[in-house]
Amino acid sequence: MKKISIFLFLFASILANAQSFTLSGKVVDENKKPLPEASVFVKEIKKGTSTDVSGNFAFKLSKGTYTVEVSFLGYKTISEKITLSKDENYLIQLKAEYAVLDEILVSAIRVNADIPVTFSNLSKKEIAKRNLGQDIPILMNYLPNVVSSSDAGAGVGYTYMSVRGSNGERINVTVNGIPYNDAESHGTFWVNLGDFASSTQNLQLQRGVGTSTNGSGAFGASLNILTDAISEDAFGEISNSFGSFNTRKHTVKFGTGKLNNNIEIAGRLSNIYSDGYVDRAFADLKSYYLQGSYTDENTLIKAITFGGKERTYQSWEGLTETQLKENRRQNPYTYDNQVDNYNQNHYQLHWNEKLNNNWSTNVALNYTKGAGYFEQFKDGEDAADFNNLIVDGSDVIVRRWLDNHFYVFNFNTNYKTDKINLITGISYSNYTGDHFGEVIWGSDLAPNTNIRDRYYFSDATKNDFSLFAKATFNLSEKLAMYADLQGRFVGYKTEGITNDIVPIDVDANFNFFNPKFGFTYKINSQNNLYTSFAAANREPNRNDFENGVSTPETLNDFEFGWRLKKENVKLNTNIYYMDYKNQLVLTGAIDDVGAPVRATSGSSYRLGLEIDADIRLSDQFTIKPNAAFSSNKNRNFFITRNGNQTPESLGETAISFSPDIVIGNVFTYMPLENLQFSFLSKYVGKQFMSNFSSAISDNDVLDGFFTSDLNVVYEIKPTKIFKSVTFTALVNNIFDAEYVDRGYYYTFNFDDGNGNTITGDGAGYYPQATRNFLVGVTLKF
Repeated sequence: MKKISIFLFLFASILANAQSFTLSGKVVDENKKPLPEASVFVKEIKKGTSTDVSGNFAFKLSKGTYTVEVSFLGYKTISEKITLSKDENYLIQLKAEYAVLDEILVSAIRVNADIPVTFSNLSKKEIAKRNLGQDIPILMNYLPNVVSSSDAGAGVGYTYMSVRGSNGERINVTVNGIPYNDAESHGTFWVNLGDFASSTQNLQLQRGVGTSTNGSGAFGASLNILTDAISEDAFGEISNSFGSFNTRKHTVKFGTGKLNNNIEIAGRLSNIYSDGYVDRAFADLKSYYLQGSYTDENTLIKAITFGGKERTYQSWEGLTETQLKENRRQNPYTYDNQVDNYNQNHYQLHWNEKLNNNWSTNVALNYTKGAGYFEQFKDGEDAADFNNLIVDGSDVIVRRWLDNHFYVFNFNTNYKTDKINLITGISYSNYTGDHFGEVIWGSDLAPNTNIRDRYYFSDATKNDFSLFAKATFNLSEKLAMYADLQGRFVGYKTEGITNDIVPIDVDANFNFFNPKFGFTYKINSQNNLYTSFAAANREPNRNDFENGVSTPETLNDFEFGWRLKKENVKLNTNIYYMDYKNQLVLTGAIDDVGAPVRATSGSSYRLGLEIDADIRLSDQFTIKPNAAFSSNKNRNFFITRNGNQTPESLGETAISFSPDIVIGNVFTYMPLENLQFSFLSKYVGKQFMSNFSSAISDNDVLDGFFTSDLNVVYEIKPTKIFKSVTFTALVNNIFDAEYVDRGYYYTFNFDDGNGNTITGDGAGYYPQATRNFLVGVTLKF
């Protein structure tokens, strides 16, 4: 009898422990309002879910003790131990975290799944996995419909990215809501932001026109970067990495944590160096980041300064087809000091104030100072090309300078209730810049010429004022409407002469109205549909004016998408149609500093399908595939050739540098909680480097390519000295592909002096690195 009692007791115990219980709850804010899409994660089983539209969640769990972590953007994350021996239901109240700039950016220029805009997010944790010295465009390479490249081939120095076939001049970039694109060229020079990924909290890439933002209009995408959040606790961090081509990164970070519960100071110093895959294409990047913050219950004041100094050897000329076959790593520049040397410093001040439960405001100020030059050797030059400072046939060394100042003022208000989220804002920026060239040496200088005499000079001023109002209206529990109206007013003036010794006198004003609206329909807690229309207008840049283009561009962007969010599957699918008038397409040619030359294509369009997913196959395996299929066409492209004065129609042609297929995937295996292997793959289809679609010759074709990377991250948590030690390894292009992801194409047409017209074409290529590696270790204490 005693044995039977023991058996029954053991059986009952086993049965009790094998039972499943329901852990459920509701996540709300301080005013007891539900927080839909809040993240609820159970650490022990490595599973998570999101709250539904009413803030509810539920798990089926066995008896035991679990660590439950609840987080929501703009609120403090909480983590609690829960012992489960019966069905439990909790009310979880999250407190707003006003010490995080996320809330500012969400209310100003960012979007979420309730807004009908196509977007992707990249968190600090995801960035850190591959942050071993390569620039932000390279780290973003595996986002949907993104193609990245670099001059030196190794992802350090001058780097670039395109989205939906639109290059960096058409991607609006903001840092904490402050415009980063150069006001004149519209370009984004990542080389001036060395190791900025180490000071990035997260970023959001909106494809298409997106929501209204500050600065130049988005004509392919907008990227907004949020810098480091405030740390509650003091910390220190040392990160070092080394790799192929003598690449190395050294980073030191610190933070005081909250002092007296109000003040925090944090900063970073970095140095990145790489010889580059291309011969002598070195990059030496020194940078810093420093922030001081004050917070209380309703106030955030944050002062930030960051910047850096870069010195890179020029490799923007690329290689001819013959040079590429001879030695794909060669550099046609041979002068020892053919370098780019630039220094840029940014100063930002943000003040966010919560006035009550419905109203909040943000004021932001910015000053950016940039100055620098690139140095070139030229042989056998004409005196007229240097304003007669040299004698005909002389060799000369010149420095071409930029010296500019950029001021920004932003002000936003946010009014939010259960039914409406209304955001209004104004932004004003002022840019002044000097462009000039100096002769620093000549084999035969003209009489009365002194070293550092200027052979050209022009100054420029640009004022950009915009105001917007955007709102999300909850028409019902399932249907929400989004409306966004922006007015933008631009004045640009420049006078003087260019480096080609021709006048540049521009005094242009542009008034733009950019409406956007759309709807989001929640089918259920897991599915929603969205559709939107957005109009954008954009002024020409400085190079366009130099090339005789003064007409603005217009884009009408139509988007339709479906979002699915289940426990183990997240799927985003969207169709876009971008209809352009007077689109400034890349001709394929580059100027004498490697900048792309553009021309108006008349009527054109981009039509595409984008798919991306995040699928958890098990506790150990996840895959993140994405694919983009598109058709990018000029409706009726004209060309003048063979000395003819009448333009010749080529009919419908492909838009340059716009691949029809871009596919990526990240496959991750986690055998242990602190060990992760990721296999990353990318395929980019064929591109045309001109808008001729090979109507002249086949020299304008850039072949498709496929690359794969292997990323390993291993973290240990010692009991003494360090909080964690993380080892990271990255093998890029693991299958050793020889590929070219970017190039240029040009035609020529000249008189040989005997009455004969000589025509032809040519191309240049930027080879990317074959198999290479980076390894690093990060010590946190």
